[in-house]
Amino acid sequence: MANIKSSAKRALLIEKETAKNRAARSLMKTNIKKFDAAVASDDRETAETALKAAVKTVDRAATKNLIHKNKAARRKSTMTQKLNEMESK
Repeated sequence: MANIKSSAKRALLIEKETAKNRAARSLMKTNIKKFDAAVASDDRETAETALKAAVKTVDRAATKNLIHKNKAARRKSTMTQKLNEMESK
């Protein structure tokens, strides 16, 4: 435990922020998995709505610096390609 009062407060703040970040990252991963499941089941409408939700959470994670902006762009691009491949089948 910290000896200085301000560092003890800082440690508590870091714990709270870490929990928020972990929850946001988990939500992003969950939405991406929902999209992948919709693509695997060949359900076009569900995949489109899941893509919207996934893109929104990926963008939010990138703006909050949870993931790098290029990683966010790559993830969105990959998901869009998967959706377009469903269309061509």
